Amino acid sequence: MVEGIEDGPDEERLAANAEREKDAWARTLADMKTRAEAYEEEDWETIAVPAGHTAAAHPEAGSSDRFGFVHTLPGNYAATIREAIGEKDFPEYDVFRASTDGRVFLVTELLDPDSRTAILLAGSYELRTAEPLVAAAEESGVCHTHLRTLDGTHLGSFEHDDYEKFVPRIDSFRE
Repeated sequence: MVEGIEDGPDEERLAANAEREKDAWARTLADMKTRAEAYEEEDWETIAVPAGHTAAAHPEAGSSDRFGFVHTLPGNYAATIREAIGEKDFPEYDVFRASTDGRVFLVTELLDPDSRTAILLAGSYELRTAEPLVAAAEESGVCHTHLRTLDGTHLGSFEHDDYEKFVPRIDSFRE
């Protein structure tokens, strides 16, 4: 403890919240790994990547055609991701999520059944940042998942017609 500064309710709350988020992230990573192993048992090529950062990006925050969930991936996955995506479409997807204290933890599965390739992404974002994204998705009828590296290198983008899978309590964002 720093001399002259005492722990109070705010510090205790922040510490408890940090511990809940740490536990939620660990469960998210374990869920991603379990899902990847299940695909591998079915002879799918799988890539499981924990995003270093995930953001709910909306058109006003950047490129109007690039809104969606932007996963910033570690650079050492870039070549593997590019190779896995190749010319594949990944027409199927699913999202598994949980939330705690205003933060959403999710595993996004991008699936190409023809090549039996599955890309699994673990990420988290602050729910309060999703409102403009939900509005853009409501207007366009779609949402996107974008993969990039920290230096901004674009690795791939995927369109989803059921954007509600990504956002808990989505009705709270609707007018």
